[in-house]
Amino acid sequence: MSGRVEAVCVSRKKGTVKKPVGRAEVRIGHGIVGDAHAGDWHRQVSLLEVGEIEQALAEDIERSAGRFAENLSVRGLPREAYTLGTKLRVGASVVLEISQIGKECHTRCAVYKQTGDCIMPRLGLFARVLEGGPVAVGDAVEVVA
Repeated sequence: MSGRVEAVCVSRKKGTVKKPVGRAEVRIGHGIVGDAHAGDWHRQVSLLEVGEIEQALAEDIERSAGRFAENLSVRGLPREAYTLGTKLRVGASVVLEISQIGKECHTRCAVYKQTGDCIMPRLGLFARVLEGGPVAVGDAVEVVA
């Protein structure tokens, strides 16, 4: 099963909409260089599946990369393809391991206030970085284990 990266996004501050950057460096055991959520913890990189985002949104809400604070927007790998411990290869060298599916949402977070919805609790995937390297829009995403 495989998909593609449609957006690579970062934010300098937690609780804010991320901005598309096109490409970024992913550091082993850390996350995306320059992103506020990177660090020594289990949610180093966040992912959302684009098709599921589109289905979840009302037609009047504009879809833009990073809007829900995701680092990687991926198309072609539905949430059912992931379980805890699933390993994904992104591009030529990055390997991520799914460490959390969904999350507890604090009431009306900053993303909710800016977008009118927060879908990370129901659709978000979080991963640890096992192997680092560059990641860019258009990179393949494959389940490897």
